[in-house]
Amino acid sequence: MATSCVKLSADVYLVCLNHALSTEREEVMGLLIGEIDQKRVSHISAVIMLRRSDKRKDRVEISPEQLSDASTQAERLARTCGRPVRVLGWYHSHPHITVWPSHVDVQTQAMYQMMDDGFVGLIFSVFSEEASTKQGRIQVTCFQSINQSPEGEPPQYMRLEIPLHIVPSPRLSGPCLETLVQLPQILCQEELEAYSWTHQISDLDLLTRLHNGAVYTKSLCHIAEVVGGPLLQVLESRLSENKRKMMLLQKEREQLEQELKQLSTESS
Repeated sequence: MATSCVKLSADVYLVCLNHALSTEREEVMGLLIGEIDQKRVSHISAVIMLRRSDKRKDRVEISPEQLSDASTQAERLARTCGRPVRVLGWYHSHPHITVWPSHVDVQTQAMYQMMDDGFVGLIFSVFSEEASTKQGRIQVTCFQSINQSPEGEPPQYMRLEIPLHIVPSPRLSGPCLETLVQLPQILCQEELEAYSWTHQISDLDLLTRLHNGAVYTKSLCHIAEVVGGPLLQVLESRLSENKRKMMLLQKEREQLEQELKQLSTESS
């Protein structure tokens, strides 16, 4: 049975979008955490970013080890939140291409639905432009796979679009904030793995080794510039806003204490 619709928390949408915008050269991916109600509505409340072991321009893969680790994290989050949350889906980016899933995406989605028929997929199309205005465009779609072949015939999977609703959230939740902070670390780990792999090639000359080192350093600087810097500004703004709210609450507390004291004096 297909999922009736997906309700995506706004802070989860923010984390997924930041991850999708972190690179325009390859696709990124992650897993969605939440719960399904009796009406087959998926409520997505958290997200887990996945580190890519194999960077590809047009394909992403989730290993069984990553899926197992995500399930463990979901169980830990369920104990923290006091709700039965679990892995409900996956997301990945489409830089510079259409938002619609490829045949590989549809096949991958069908494979996940064999394990859980409520599993959904999100695709974020980023770094695209409107043809008429040349302005940047961001699109997101939610889908599942459906078999169109008659019974007994080889499966022919097609995309089934699932209604997606972005649900406002009053603040950035703790799990989403922790995931967002992990983004620069994940990107740096990916670059380190790629650079470490070059050290396994024994016949590289000195010039090539220097070039690889320079590329690695440049990649780290790029991550610090386009991801680390903006993220730090967001966290600093969040800290300033929290301090402002604390001051307002402190003033309100003092005012209430004075009113309470005045009432006590009058009653005595």
